[in-house]
Amino acid sequence: MYTIHAALPAGKRGENDLRQGLAIIKLNGVRDSYRIFSVMPVRDATTGGGKHLEMPKDRPEATDPAVYSSAFQRFARERFPSSQQAWGNRAKDVAEILALDAPKRDIENKTPRAEIDLVKAAGLLKIMGPKEYGGGGESWETGYKCIREVAKGDASIGMLLGYHLLWSTTANVVGTEDQATAIQQVILENNWFIGGAVNPRDSDLKITSDGDNIVFNGFKNFNTGGVISDLTVLEGVFEGTEDHIFTLVKTDQPGMQFQHNWDSIGMRLTESGSVRIDNIKVPWADALGWDPDTKRPTKDILSVPFASMLLPTIQLVFSNFYLGLAQGALQAASKYTATQTRPWPFGGDNKDQATDEWYILERYGGFAAHLEAADALADRAGEKIARLYADVGLHGSTIVGAGATNGHTNGHTNGTYSSIKLNRSAVTARARGEVAAYVAHFKVVATDTGLQVTSGIFEMLGARATGRKYLFDRFWRDLRTHSLHDPVAYRRREVGRWQLLEEIPEVSWYT
Repeated sequence: MYTIHAALPAGKRGENDLRQGLAIIKLNGVRDSYRIFSVMPVRDATTGGGKHLEMPKDRPEATDPAVYSSAFQRFARERFPSSQQAWGNRAKDVAEILALDAPKRDIENKTPRAEIDLVKAAGLLKIMGPKEYGGGGESWETGYKCIREVAKGDASIGMLLGYHLLWSTTANVVGTEDQATAIQQVILENNWFIGGAVNPRDSDLKITSDGDNIVFNGFKNFNTGGVISDLTVLEGVFEGTEDHIFTLVKTDQPGMQFQHNWDSIGMRLTESGSVRIDNIKVPWADALGWDPDTKRPTKDILSVPFASMLLPTIQLVFSNFYLGLAQGALQAASKYTATQTRPWPFGGDNKDQATDEWYILERYGGFAAHLEAADALADRAGEKIARLYADVGLHGSTIVGAGATNGHTNGHTNGTYSSIKLNRSAVTARARGEVAAYVAHFKVVATDTGLQVTSGIFEMLGARATGRKYLFDRFWRDLRTHSLHDPVAYRRREVGRWQLLEEIPEVSWYT
């Protein structure tokens, strides 16, 4: 039972007005209600299609949303996407806008406030959300395609979109149905962007109990998108146990202390720097999948194979923006070669234009063929992930009930959205492992092919293309930086064990 108290903006709310959102929201209810947010101060970022929480005053310089004002106006006029193709077209529009000044923004390395406002205005944060709350109602198949598309124009923003889609569905995987419902409503109605402080290579955040609350403390070296996020996913280990707790908290609070130290060679606009978590207090009722009375994890939610589905899901997020940025590299290189590369005059088989050079045609042909094959593999992997979620009763972030098909139209079948229950036991360890193995196949292909393409395009461009104004090296830098996230050699080993022994990958933070 939830009561929502909100200050609504003037005018009628509708799915076509992407700039609608709650100014203040407070969820209250009975003892077991999910009180994720009390009164939260927000800044009206109407130019960017959503509501932001004000960031700390000491944040570094950010990009100015005004640069995309014409795009904001355009998206506000256009119809809200209602099909996979329409969402793909919207993502393509965003990619093309981002590609126009991608080299300049990479060099400046500013906090991507304008870029996230652009993604918000386009509605891309809502792709997989329930239609009941203004979401797109699409599955992970569509989500992955859009991540791939945006990464063609700017890998950093494609990565941020992917992480947002993953974190925004966290409660659907490890929370109760009521928690998932409340979180989806809050995210969608405010058009909020989600960051996450969940780097498993660092020490776990420490969680202690304080009456009706839990308290998070610790430090994370990497916190992707945190500086520009409205909400942040926290995860840690509860004191005296080995049990993990996930929750979402408002980003704008004193205990969220960003170090503003992200300055890597690639993925420069992802704001993936360090953060200190200092005494952030959360109600026990907000611990995803935990019983607030017994203060214990709910076994039929957190002790089943489906509870670890966030891991292969995010691995496929990674591989999709790897592929997208490689496709973007080939697109940018092709345009340059067709218009600016000069033919080589000393080969004995001289051509009038570079596009007639046999070695240039051969290289482009090889890269294009491999990327096309990788694209097909990406779609198959996305279908497998979406099918596994459907077996449980999820279509993207929409709870549709076990056995529902991807053809649902209104986000639910019988009863109310919050009354439909998931069949988490439908996903066996074997089924989850087979999907993880297939995701590993694609991770290997996307990484290897992407590195070959992003480093190899220079052979068809010529020396002038190394000019800083073109910044063709950004594609390789982006892929090389993130592909070190977890060694692809271990994905090859997983694929090898699956091929030779039919052994599914062991569940880990990276599988």
